Parts: sequence; structure tokens; C-alpha cells
Amino acid sequence: MLSPSDILLIPFDDWVNTLVRDILVPNFRPFFRALQVPVTSVLNALDAFLQFVPMLVTTAVLALIAWRTVGRSMALFTLIALVFIDMIGLWPETMTTLSMILTSVLFCTIIGIPLGILAAGSNKLWAVTRPILDIMQTIPSFVYLVPIVMLFGVGMVPGIIATIIFALPPIIRLTNLGIRNVRGDLIEAAEAFGSTRWQILWEVQFPLALRTIMAGLNQTLMLSLSMVVIAALIGAGGLGLVVYTGLGRLDVGGATAGGVGIVLLAIILDRITQALGEQSGVRTPSLRQTLVSLFRARRAPTGETRETGS
Repeated sequence: MLSPSDILLIPFDDWVNTLVRDILVPNFRPFFRALQVPVTSVLNALDAFLQFVPMLVTTAVLALIAWRTVGRSMALFTLIALVFIDMIGLWPETMTTLSMILTSVLFCTIIGIPLGILAAGSNKLWAVTRPILDIMQTIPSFVYLVPIVMLFGVGMVPGIIATIIFALPPIIRLTNLGIRNVRGDLIEAAEAFGSTRWQILWEVQFPLALRTIMAGLNQTLMLSLSMVVIAALIGAGGLGLVVYTGLGRLDVGGATAGGVGIVLLAIILDRITQALGEQSGVRTPSLRQTLVSLFRARRAPTGETRETGS
């Protein structure tokens, strides 16, 4: 039976190879090299700091954070998990993985939150951004590695760049969602009091959307962890390299140890960021409360007597 490919066979793979090898790599390689500079600086600083701080100090700090955000049980779990990771000889690799995750999340936050805010304020921009995010989220993670290697080479920094691209969509989507879901009457109240667009964003919309934004940050962090492990295929270090090396040598014990370290680190980071998101959630104020707070905010700089709401 005749098929469309018998009539016309589209050389899509050749087009992509031509685009990457003949156009992007020769002409834009300096540009892609320049993109690595800030990532390299942040990664090296974080990795050097985490490797320098004694294991007991890092464990105590993370356990304290877990206790303050989640509770005593999570603090105890954090303490036991990190001590166990050190006792199986994977502390340096864990700190390298943590530095890679923090670097990825930092750049995802710097890029994603402004893009989400802009998309929330423009339906046209969101109409353009949404299909791009769909593509970024549906492409298998391994597919990212091929163009990344061609454009950036191999190593930890290209792995982080792949991680940033892979983990970016959730924080953009949920920032956009949180800003759009702010009640319209609160925005109208702010406009009625003469607030600028910037004041409405930072004093009304952003605080009320913070819980949703933190949920996006949590998802970005977990995706960063999964991609950092896969990035070991192109030379990234950390626990992912331990797992990859164990698989290559059929070392079941080494691969399992690396996998357990990844799981424990993922649980700690997930619980802490989830708790931070719940704590950042604020109760939506009533329209009257918003009017009173806006009135006080506008009267305070003038030195006039404040009116108190009953």
C-alpha cells in the first residue's frame, strides 16, 4: 500500500544537522561560550564553599532548616540521612550534586519568574510562550544532551545548562498562574488608590501569588535533581556520575549507593521547599482590608496622621 513517505521523504534529520553543525556551531560558538561564564562562576563558588564547609556543620545547618520549616521528625531524618551519606563515602559527590542543583535553580528562578510575570500581563506573550513550554516539557530529557554537547561541549557546566532548560517550564507556568489568579477586586482597589503598575505587582499580586510560585520552585528543583543525574552522561559529576560509573562497570553496589544518596537528598530538598511554600502562603485579604492597607501605605510617607481601620 502506498504511503506518504513513498511520495515525499522529508530529510528532517539532515536539516537539524545542518542547522547545528554548519550554522550554529561555526558562527555562534563564542556566544555559547560566553553563556557559560556566569554559570561556571556560580557553580565553582558554590561547589568550593560546600566542599570547604565541614560535614558536621553542613549537616547541622540543614537539620536546623528542616526543623524550623518542617518539624522535628524531618530534622531527625535529615541528620540521619546526611550522616549515612557520609558513612558510605559519598559526601563530596553529594555536595557537588547539591551545588549543581542550587546553581540550576538559581538561574531558573532568575529567568523563570520574570518571564512568568511578563506572560501573566500579556495574553499574546503567553500564547507564544505556552507552546514553547509544552515542547520543552515533552521532549525526552536525553534529547537535550545532543545539541548541548554540540554547542557547549562536555562537562559540568553544559550539564547544568541542559538542566536549566529542562527544569525551567514549571516555574514559568506557575508564576503565570499565580499572578493571573489574584482577585480582580484587589487589583481594582489598588488602581483606585492610584497605585502604579509596579506597585500593584509587588504589593498586591506577587505576595498573593507567592505560594503558587513556591510550588513552581519546588517542581523546578525536583526536575533539576533528575536532570543533574542524567547529565552525568556528558561529563557532569556528583552522584549521577557514581550511578553511571556503577552501571558501566556492572557495579551493583556502587550504583545502588549513588541511587540511595540521590533519593535521600531529593527527600530532604523536597520536604524543605514544600514547607517553605506552605509558610509563604498568605490568606487572601478582603477588599476592605486591602483598601485600608493601601490607604495607610500612601499616607505614611507624607507624615500625616494615619487612619485606623476598625
